[in-house]
Amino acid sequence: MQAADRRDAVTAGVATATALGLRVDETTVLQDSNRVTLRLLPCDVLVQVAREAHGAAPFEIDLAQRLAATGSPVAVPDPRVPPRVYPQQGFQVSLWTYYPSVRRPEDAPAEYAGALRRLHAGLRGLDVAAPHFTERVEQAQRLVADHDRTPALADADRAFLGDTLRELHRSVTARTTTDQLLHGEPHPGNVLATPDGMRFIDLETCCRGPVEFDLAHAPEPVAEHYPDVDRDLLRDCRILTSAIATTWRWDRDDHFPDGARLGIEWLEELRSALERHRPDRRR
Repeated sequence: MQAADRRDAVTAGVATATALGLRVDETTVLQDSNRVTLRLLPCDVLVQVAREAHGAAPFEIDLAQRLAATGSPVAVPDPRVPPRVYPQQGFQVSLWTYYPSVRRPEDAPAEYAGALRRLHAGLRGLDVAAPHFTERVEQAQRLVADHDRTPALADADRAFLGDTLRELHRSVTARTTTDQLLHGEPHPGNVLATPDGMRFIDLETCCRGPVEFDLAHAPEPVAEHYPDVDRDLLRDCRILTSAIATTWRWDRDDHFPDGARLGIEWLEELRSALERHRPDRRR
């Protein structure tokens, strides 16, 4: 968020927690992107604040509760307050249990893979309306084609991203044989390595697709511990998810920290990844 929006979001989060009877003496911003994540003390609650237009919080709360009921490794809403979205000053505020992290999740790839398998098992048992992963690809394609939304993207880079998204979209859908409900972005930033095991957060990205699409977001060693992975499909999904993330960094409305620099870096990494795998893709 922009500085003024972030300040207002923090105010809304604190006001909501206070109105619910939780004591707040200290506020720490843990994450700032399309929404702000706060840790409030001494009540020790995790608060997520997004603009009302964001609209994902009710879905996320419902999905987290349904998954928790199956024993899936997810973060859950704070039990001290009703599990719902609280409107506050033009924002959506939700309150979650705070889990301390004991290490980086990527330091334990086997545990990471096991937790992801359990999450996938829980997701398979739910009947939830969610977009297909291809909708995310198509959104990125529209963004690349929109010069007004991506004014800083050079013509050559625009053509490269457009071609890459189109080619990988076709390749991944052609290889995919089984779809299921997925987390959508189970990268290390969305995994907490807590004292009682790993838990997944930020379920707003839930979508349908092959498990390889989820694995593409995790560190490479994680896939070594996940059974029955289609390696060719996983490779294509890794490059595809990289192309999508790179495209988002060129959006003029993107507020990802240091996004402009990352957009340039990720373009070069994407070119290198394609060059490394191009001989394999021709077979």
